[in-house]
Amino acid sequence: QVQLVESGGGFVQVGGSLILSCAASGRTFSNYGMGWFRQAPGKEREFVALISWSGGSTFYTDSVKGRFTISRDNAKKLVYLQMNSLKFEDTAVYFCAADRNYRRPVISSSSSSYYWGQGTQVTVSS
Repeated sequence: QVQLVESGGGFVQVGGSLILSCAASGRTFSNYGMGWFRQAPGKEREFVALISWSGGSTFYTDSVKGRFTISRDNAKKLVYLQMNSLKFEDTAVYFCAADRNYRRPVISSSSSSYYWGQGTQVTVSS
């Protein structure tokens, strides 16, 4: 079973930046797609950014395109989410996600496709 531990959340002002990190263990990291989802109070969990097992493909929800960047370091078994130009509406608990399927050929944005970390809170304030 994969274990995921997020770090890097916190408080940030509107327009500021944060970088989230996720350490994965329990299986061969480089064979699985990774992602970040978020859940705001009263809302459903939504995907934010996804990266394929090879790192060659990335996928972003429209609201973060141009502001967020997902990346991975297979040697360190880490996945990152660089968040720039943060907005109030980015406030949420952010969850690291690890694909359940080995080398999935097409990135999935369905939450049911992933294992989850515990989440880290990101709060954007004025």
